[in-house]
Amino acid sequence: MTGDAPVAVAVVTSQFEAELIAGLLQSDGLDAAVSADDAGGQEPQLQLQGVRVLVSPGVEAAARQILDDAQTEQLGS
Repeated sequence: MTGDAPVAVAVVTSQFEAELIAGLLQSDGLDAAVSADDAGGQEPQLQLQGVRVLVSPGVEAAARQILDDAQTEQLGS
């Protein structure tokens, strides 16, 4: 990700869930990263404060649409 500061499109309570969301966005061709303040993985309980999925501002709308579509699809099944 380059340019402006990244934007959080999701905040979840585990690294695993954040990685899944980032993978979904990446599978649609978007550059996504996961950020957690958990002492480099040494204090995983700190993830409960939020693990963020970040994208560049230029793809924020597309990322949010992908996540909305995935949630709607999940609720419909």
